[in-house]
Amino acid sequence: MPRYTVHVRGEWLAVPCQNCTSTIGWLGKEAVRRYMKNKPDNGGFNSLEEVKFYVRRCKGLGLLDLDDTVEDALEDNEFVEVVIEGDIMSPDFIPSQPEGVHLYSKYREPEQYISLDGDSLTTEDLVNLGKGLYKIKLTREAEAKVKRSREVIERIVKEQTVVYGITTGFGKFARTVIPNSKLRELQVNLVRSHSAGVGKPLSPDRSRMLLALRINVLAKGYSGISLETLQQVIEAFNASCLPYIPEKGTVGASGDLAPLSHLALGLIGEGKMWSPKSGWADAKYVLEAHGLKPVTLKPKEGLALINGTQMITSLGCEAVERASAIARQADIIAALTLEVLKGTTRAFDTDIHAVRPHRGQAEVAFRFRSLLDSDHHPSEIAESHRFCDRVQDAYTMRCCPQVHGVVNDTIAFVKDIMMTEINSATDNPMVFAQRAETISGGNFHGEYPAKALDYLAIGVHELAAISERRIERLCNPSLSELPAFLVTEGGLNSGFMIAHCTAAALVSENKALCHPSSVDSLSTSAATEDHVSMGGWAARKALRVIEHVEQVLAIELLAACQGIEFLRPLRTTTPLEKVYDLVRSVVRPWMKDRFMAPDIEAAHRLLVEQKVWEVAEPYIEKYRKEHIPESRPVSPTAFTLRSLAVNTCDHNHQDEL
Repeated sequence: MPRYTVHVRGEWLAVPCQNCTSTIGWLGKEAVRRYMKNKPDNGGFNSLEEVKFYVRRCKGLGLLDLDDTVEDALEDNEFVEVVIEGDIMSPDFIPSQPEGVHLYSKYREPEQYISLDGDSLTTEDLVNLGKGLYKIKLTREAEAKVKRSREVIERIVKEQTVVYGITTGFGKFARTVIPNSKLRELQVNLVRSHSAGVGKPLSPDRSRMLLALRINVLAKGYSGISLETLQQVIEAFNASCLPYIPEKGTVGASGDLAPLSHLALGLIGEGKMWSPKSGWADAKYVLEAHGLKPVTLKPKEGLALINGTQMITSLGCEAVERASAIARQADIIAALTLEVLKGTTRAFDTDIHAVRPHRGQAEVAFRFRSLLDSDHHPSEIAESHRFCDRVQDAYTMRCCPQVHGVVNDTIAFVKDIMMTEINSATDNPMVFAQRAETISGGNFHGEYPAKALDYLAIGVHELAAISERRIERLCNPSLSELPAFLVTEGGLNSGFMIAHCTAAALVSENKALCHPSSVDSLSTSAATEDHVSMGGWAARKALRVIEHVEQVLAIELLAACQGIEFLRPLRTTTPLEKVYDLVRSVVRPWMKDRFMAPDIEAAHRLLVEQKVWEVAEPYIEKYRKEHIPESRPVSPTAFTLRSLAVNTCDHNHQDEL
């Protein structure tokens, strides 16, 4: 009797099949019946009949026809998966689950649209498009520009004019003229041959960003793509049909050819695709499952889809948004650490920062004041050491405005470049409808985003470097006046000993990752493309650096909250108590040693989701309104408040070198 192993919502079920003429549909229904039988609530279903599903092989992920017999479609004891319609399979590996187990959640198709015109997309918009929060449509102006641009291409083809990439080969083959009868084949060959990337695929969120950004660039009307083809691309995005795009293979000039070719490959119905309904499967089947047809490339359209800096820039937009989020929250975490270590707010005095008026520095100092001002938010911890005889604080606390500040300014600089880049035409050749001609240039070169993202990694890394030193101060009893490694019964318990080691390891790894990739260049395409940006690696490693920064600050957040436990019953300021309560809603205090990795991940998730900022921001903005006259612009360089009353020990001794 043949038996099949069926995966349903994270559970594997053995289903024997007495009749080999039974259908795949029967197998799926029997597996769901057994799944429901094992669940107290029937798995959330009222009846078996209401469950709609797909069935696919686990090996190769090919979709199976529900009407085929198991004898014809499957081998004995083959592994198959039932995908419940309406569920979305997480593409991420879940560390707390055995490898190969997937989590499911309800897929909600977005109802709202973002109108793209090629000129007004923001980094925030792009990240939200990546999260699947919006669908896309074109503005009427964009549609008109695309049509006019395509008319130029049609005229070139009709008149058999020799133009690079339209009627010629590519790169070294730019002088090879292609006959009109093979112009469509030329574009398909281009996409297939350039789909040469390697490595893990981009996550669905990042694939969505890449696809959305390419649509925005095409909407500018300088690429020569037809409106019909562009609408097909938009339909694929709106159905969340996302091609398999390996993360490695771009040198960042001529654009991100390899990843964008994989993007185009899925759109023409070749290679693999992912959608919330199908998971990974052959692209043509995924498109068919959503009622879509593969794109049929016309002259110039393959080149229009693959030539540009969108891989670098889309990942860069995620990097700059995550960097902005962690930089804001780093100020809050550092302020909490300062309270635990019984530091002073004297170093955040308005007059100090007015005489060195860097925008970021002034804003960070303001945030510290808004969280720690004793007149605004009384702190029992601060009051407990008001008259102590300690000298001024270490640089890791006293110099936060200067160190965190330049990070904020770096992020602002990089964001400005990204905002320009996401609304730029980066094709070659460019199609200028108003001049009725095409012009070859170099807008595909990724040096701008590559250099900016190298700079971003170097800047944001410093948040982790200084945070790791604060973690050391929290864990070291000679510096903190707290129990060693923030735990009772030291020796029996090790507390935060190795959590600090993890932070140190991440900081050290970042030092290597911060080496600029854009200082390198290797000649490619037989010396035709003899200088490249290496921007793909700049973007990917910037994201890795930022993730490490988030993780280090998550450890500091946990350590600071643990330090609070040893200062009870004293309370800190109201906004910092709210932060403490937030952390304690997901991580309980450390009374004795336990498995720490899940706690770090929980704190990391709070930072990624910006929960710490959401808790503290209302207090920061209320303080801003009360301390900055409404008639003056709210600008970090405009802070000229009088010095705050000292809310901790005076620390007014001679300065250190």
